[in-house]
Amino acid sequence: MKANALALLLGAVAMPAAAQVIVTIDYRPPETVQRVGIPVNPKEQRIKVLIISGQNSYEHDWTGVNNMLRTLMQDTKRFDVRVTEDFDHGDLATLKGYDVVLLNYSSRWNYADPAQHLWSDEAFKALYQYVREGGGLVAYHSSFTWGRDVPEYKRLIGAAMEPGSSRRAPPGAFPVHIVDRSHPITAGMREFVWTYNDDMYTNMAFDPEARIHVLATARDSSASYDPKLTGPKYPVAAYTPEKLKAMKGMDADHPQVWTADYGKGRVFSITLGHDEVSLHFQPLQTLILRGTEWAATGAVTLPVLEEAKDYPTK
Repeated sequence: MKANALALLLGAVAMPAAAQVIVTIDYRPPETVQRVGIPVNPKEQRIKVLIISGQNSYEHDWTGVNNMLRTLMQDTKRFDVRVTEDFDHGDLATLKGYDVVLLNYSSRWNYADPAQHLWSDEAFKALYQYVREGGGLVAYHSSFTWGRDVPEYKRLIGAAMEPGSSRRAPPGAFPVHIVDRSHPITAGMREFVWTYNDDMYTNMAFDPEARIHVLATARDSSASYDPKLTGPKYPVAAYTPEKLKAMKGMDADHPQVWTADYGKGRVFSITLGHDEVSLHFQPLQTLILRGTEWAATGAVTLPVLEEAKDYPTK
């Protein structure tokens, strides 16, 4: 075993019981070939979406996800989507040209890294003002892996992952419990849907001033940390039964999808959607499409896709 790998493992074992072991491996997302976005006729008057991206953590195929999100949205004929990879000096005038902004950005290569790449103060202020004045916002997946040290951003999206207490639970496929099926976004969906090749963010740090309304949860189960199931990212010594019992939020339900108001604006937060694989499945597509439409307009006209529809169980 290489010295640095041994040191990493020994450090993992010595960590306190409340912390998740955070491992960086030699990995880059696979290169994929996807459709190129084409212009939309302005006469169609679609909802205008701006995806803000440009940097993300090492395990996220953010460029591929941006392209898939754009394709998914534009194929509904409800959205016209643009992507920016440079928001360092974003301004309010630019944002005002869109009905809704989707954040697919993370400021760190690994969410435990001390160094991060943040936008300018002016860009942050422009984003806050845009939403406060009625602009829609979608906070998507890795947008929650930073912002814990940017108070107003954390308040805007509702929560952030905190290294040492928050966790990425082991299952790569898990059921998502739609706990409010009366909301316009989730109306007509099944009570339980599945997501695949995805992350379950658990024990997140929620901002006490963010008045969130939870739409969906997932359960972080101690049984999922069995080394026969987890693989090498979860060292056995760091997740003994005794240490699992001491971990806050274990064997509990954790919010994965929620809404909130921020001034006059609507915020749709969805922690799901790790990569292009998870985006192939209709329950997640349903949440993203309908959540984006709601954030932009306050109403939902897009249908629940077939695999996400409610059905009789008796």
